[in-house]
Amino acid sequence: MEYEVKFPSPSLAKKFEKALSNVSPKALQDDIREQTLSLGENPRPQGEPKLKPPIEVYSFVAQYRLRVRNYRILYDVDDRSRTVWIIGLRKRNERTY
Repeated sequence: MEYEVKFPSPSLAKKFEKALSNVSPKALQDDIREQTLSLGENPRPQGEPKLKPPIEVYSFVAQYRLRVRNYRILYDVDDRSRTVWIIGLRKRNERTY
């Protein structure tokens, strides 16, 4: 059974889209969108460990991250409701974690 990929709030969805619109080239934006949606099929991809310690982003906690080139998709998984909560998109640098 697949997981549903959602944002915990409309404001986080807006922030994610804004961050995504600043990514260039357009092909990388498409890769990030594709990888985000693929989390519904496999919320814990092999080779992507759980974050220790979890990262707090706008009062939400991201326990996982997915690497897409130089960007990180921060998210959490709720197995009870079978939902992947997308919490943020960050460019990889010293402030990401």
